[in-house]
Amino acid sequence: MNQPQTLFDKHLPPLAERVRPKTIEEFCGQNHLIDEGRILHRLMDQSITFSIIFWGPPGTGKTTLARMIAKSSDAKIKEMSAVSSGVKDLREVIAFAKSNREIGQKTILFIDEIHRFSKSQQDALLHAVEDGTITLFGATTENPSFEVISPLLSRCRVLTLKPLGKDHLQKILKNVFKKDVILSKSSITINNPEKDLLIHSSGGDARKMLNTIEVAVNLIGGKGQITQKILDEAIQSKTLIYDKQGEYHYDTISAFIKSVRGSDPDAALYWLAVMLEGGEKPEFIARRLIILASEDIGNADPNGLTLATSGFQAVHMIGMPEGTLILSQVTTYLASAPKSNASYKAIKAATQAVKESGTPSVPLHLRNAPTDLMKDMDYGKDYQYPHSHPDHFIDANYFPNGETQTFYKPTNQGREDWIRKRLKSLWKERYPEK
Repeated sequence: MNQPQTLFDKHLPPLAERVRPKTIEEFCGQNHLIDEGRILHRLMDQSITFSIIFWGPPGTGKTTLARMIAKSSDAKIKEMSAVSSGVKDLREVIAFAKSNREIGQKTILFIDEIHRFSKSQQDALLHAVEDGTITLFGATTENPSFEVISPLLSRCRVLTLKPLGKDHLQKILKNVFKKDVILSKSSITINNPEKDLLIHSSGGDARKMLNTIEVAVNLIGGKGQITQKILDEAIQSKTLIYDKQGEYHYDTISAFIKSVRGSDPDAALYWLAVMLEGGEKPEFIARRLIILASEDIGNADPNGLTLATSGFQAVHMIGMPEGTLILSQVTTYLASAPKSNASYKAIKAATQAVKESGTPSVPLHLRNAPTDLMKDMDYGKDYQYPHSHPDHFIDANYFPNGETQTFYKPTNQGREDWIRKRLKSLWKERYPEK
């Protein structure tokens, strides 16, 4: 008797690959990139290609979109994973691309997880990308500003992909049971509560959702109902606790940052432990601490930013598990430090003022005069050098149009209290006594 075909049939590709969208009409999500008039829609319509870094969480369509663009441009596409490829592989692809260029054929190189390439590997790509031998498509889950070298990044357009919403995942799930070569012919059922659990556990990652379905279907032998018990078996327990790319990932980092901001080192350490036990990248945590040091501590303790930046560098150099000690030190220091968001509020207020009033001309006395012509035009005229005056200060106007505004309002916390008193003594009209 013939055995029933299962989703793990060795002759079939995985479910996620079988149902991968082939056209932009089948694609779900990323409407800010693929809707009519948007950048990727225009590229595919006009068969245009240029180097792109697709940045976004797993399972949001980075590989699929890269393949669609390559197909629409009639280019040859080579794919490689940064995890398993080296400089030798890159050189072979570049040689292949040079041969193609001689016959007028474009070549697109798609590198998955490009953030895992070393600096030397990324350097090896530069010339080929710059002279047009290859068009680079890179996919990364990490911020390319930190993980891709600047010369290569400057030659690429970064497109940000978002986690898929519930509506998108519901549509994908419906299409799977409707169109897949096996599931469409099966008697497998799944009720709405289990669908909601499946979608929620995926955290906006379509591939993860499809892989979970694949496991669940095989757990029930390819027939019957996918119950909550079956789903619980299919979903890894650790993923339920902490999903590095899902909703809980964002909830946990939020709880961590709010604990540090709230000056509670113990709660902050608890959430730090949750993230580290869940496998969170330490560099991600360290970067968030740098932002917090400026946004929430600022000049109340300027050492906070220095320590946070040093902590990121140390974690990046040392790695785990020793990096845990560094993150703990930075976290407890920042949580215990005096807090001020005055600098954050100041730049927000200044930015709003510029948006409302526009960009004015720079007053002549504040302009530099490196040439005689500029001096003749009164550039720098009447500028008074503060260091030539007592206390290295002179009451002058550095604003355009002779009008002053107060954006930075220091608090009485920590070092900022000294700054507040100094500014009140220098700019008495701007910082009147309360």
